[in-house]
Amino acid sequence: MAPRLKLRDIAFFERPVQFARPFRFGAITLHATPQLFVRVEIEVEGRGTAVGASAELLVPKWFDKRPELSPAQTVDGLRRSLEIARGLYLARTGYLTAFDLHASCIGAQIATCAKKNIPPLAAAYGPAEIDKAVLDAVLRAVETNFFDGMAGNIAGIDARLSPDLKETDITTFLAGRKPLPRVAIRHTVGLDDTVEGKDGVADAHENAGARYFKLKLSGDPAADAARLARIGKDLDTLGHGYKVTLDANEQYADLAALQALIDRLDRDPGLGPIASRLLYIEQPMPRDITRQSPLGSLAARGFIIDEADDSYDAFPAARALGYHGISSKSCKGLYKSVVNATRAAKWSADGGTFFVTGEDLTCQAGLAVQQDLALGAFLGIAHAERNGHHYVDGFGDTPAAEAQAFAAAHPDLYADAGHGIRLSIHDGDLLTGSLHATGFATSVHPDWSALRPLEQPKSLQEQLA
Repeated sequence: MAPRLKLRDIAFFERPVQFARPFRFGAITLHATPQLFVRVEIEVEGRGTAVGASAELLVPKWFDKRPELSPAQTVDGLRRSLEIARGLYLARTGYLTAFDLHASCIGAQIATCAKKNIPPLAAAYGPAEIDKAVLDAVLRAVETNFFDGMAGNIAGIDARLSPDLKETDITTFLAGRKPLPRVAIRHTVGLDDTVEGKDGVADAHENAGARYFKLKLSGDPAADAARLARIGKDLDTLGHGYKVTLDANEQYADLAALQALIDRLDRDPGLGPIASRLLYIEQPMPRDITRQSPLGSLAARGFIIDEADDSYDAFPAARALGYHGISSKSCKGLYKSVVNATRAAKWSADGGTFFVTGEDLTCQAGLAVQQDLALGAFLGIAHAERNGHHYVDGFGDTPAAEAQAFAAAHPDLYADAGHGIRLSIHDGDLLTGSLHATGFATSVHPDWSALRPLEQPKSLQEQLA
């Protein structure tokens, strides 16, 4: 029986994060963005009170890419999503399981945000962050770790939001999980990143010994093909085997443009190093075009959705269009990741190949990377994009004492090699042993006194003034 809880408080904080180098994906280049922190206090029936936490970057122009909005306006949309979710969650005053709380609010969240001109992917951000903090608090209250708690369905996840599944599908899937002891990093190569030579894709100091690489695409088939040929030539100097994934971040206008890229991958000898090692292509077209465009023969290449994953029925809809995979990102909702992993396992058992991948847009050292890493390890995702080791300098602007507390509590995940505390990558892998701590993959919480309250979102009129 999943424990039941009452929410007593939800508080939001933020901290600026400066990037160590520009990160260009899609149509935006990031140099800095705030990191969100959530602190919840709950009362667990028969267990007393507990505090839980979560964290995630507030990334502009990913959740909402509408061209008429500035980057700052899209971050404010995420802040509004958080505030709307806070009101809905705190309005539930009775005892509920963690999943009851999520399931009873998500529909109203999407509807309320739609009235405020916030699209579904951004609308889901608020509940996703609160849900992680609530789960952390529940796990602490019952004194268990994430992996054991989830195997026993401590959140009470059921099939009410996924009627294509039975409740036993979910509980059987959860009970059968054997968390991975290590997860390989997939090294991101952004559109502005160096390709050849020092600091290039094959530089071991730069790629931390990665065996998996995620290559960003621009949406121009000729330009992308030329760049991929350069990257493939350089990666072939690594001296060890490697695999790649491609991510267009919705930049390919339509199926014709996508077909032009695939034709090059199929026929251009210079693209052989990439084509022969390609695992899948991520979110090639805009989310609205995706929903109207069956892949047809292109499906043989292996495609996944990411930005188009904005509802509980997105994966079944994508499957019908020829997609075989979907990304797991804790910023889109950990319960949806569990449901989609259950689907992938069930569909694959029935014949076919379906999968969930680990993609990292918003995870920095500390809470965010640990919780997302634990989720992926629990679901059996063997390699995951981890751009936080690359684009941000360790713990960034986190106070030294806070970074040291995380490093002391999770010595298999962090190390100081003389340049500050950073993710510790072991032969291209991250270790998950210390994530078995009581709570949601963390022994420590941020220094709340060192954080500033979440900035109040501006109205569109204020931003235009």
